[in-house]
Amino acid sequence: MSSDVPSAPGVAAPRGAAAAVLLLLALAPLAPGARAAPPAPGPVPAFSGARAMSWLRTQCAFGPRHPGSPGQLRLRRLISAHADSLGLPCAPVCFTLDDPYGDGRLEVCNYVVSAGPPGGQRLWIAAHYDTRPRSDRDPDPRLAARPLIGANDGASGVAVLLHLAELLAAHPPARGVDLLFLDAEDYGREGDPANYCLGAAHLAAHWRDFGSPLAGGSPEGLVLLDMVGKRDLAVPMEGYSLRQAGTWTRAIFARAAALGLDAFVPEAGPPVWDDHVPFLRAGIPAVDLIDFDYPQWHTSRDTPDACDPASLEQVGRLVTDLCYRPGS
Repeated sequence: MSSDVPSAPGVAAPRGAAAAVLLLLALAPLAPGARAAPPAPGPVPAFSGARAMSWLRTQCAFGPRHPGSPGQLRLRRLISAHADSLGLPCAPVCFTLDDPYGDGRLEVCNYVVSAGPPGGQRLWIAAHYDTRPRSDRDPDPRLAARPLIGANDGASGVAVLLHLAELLAAHPPARGVDLLFLDAEDYGREGDPANYCLGAAHLAAHWRDFGSPLAGGSPEGLVLLDMVGKRDLAVPMEGYSLRQAGTWTRAIFARAAALGLDAFVPEAGPPVWDDHVPFLRAGIPAVDLIDFDYPQWHTSRDTPDACDPASLEQVGRLVTDLCYRPGS
């Protein structure tokens, strides 16, 4: 995500006050058209934060995972092989462009893993799997040009998706769900927002194209997971999501409230230029679940020890519930 926006979500309400607001939000009627709450009855498999944390550590063990790196190539193979082992369709959506910061070509590959019945109205859940090729906010200037590990900014959302894929395969949902692994979200340099979110921009522009793995259905909405692994997670209502997809955003937060997930704080947060923006521009309701108050952001300190399985579990419980209990 781009740093051309405020880098912290402002002053959050105390957890006790936030919990009270969450309860009020859960009990209040939703705006017309909101579909994500209250939950419809139905079994929901248990999401394991410990299992997601193991997937986070696996990714970080590959090293930096920026486009073209050995670590990213390993992660691409893992995503594809994991889906194949589960019997879930996995379609790469790749393209090349001139490297904006070099002389060669840059290959960008998104992956779409699908579950549930084909076609129809579908839930899209997304995360970027690339990491930043530079630690440009590191307090040590000697480290600023080095690629980072990206435990929270990169691996956390993907860890949730990899474990969610296991649940979707073992317990096929009644609704269609597509997991979007997005590439080149963090390739841009400071002050150059045009070269962020490259994979998401391509997918949002071409998802209806003939041969696209998403073309057979229609999205109810997109839930983006980014930087969801930090300790004491506190996710506000991201600014662009609330402004351009307010009904969808409030419905997602109402679902979190109904589940008693206190990591989701029903307050307006800052706008963050992230992978949901191209989908919003394409007219698709999209919410960015992100806690941008993360001191390790874009530094060499974004490592697994800064992350917490309890945070991953709260996020995983929310998206799992959305998969199995769509709104009425």
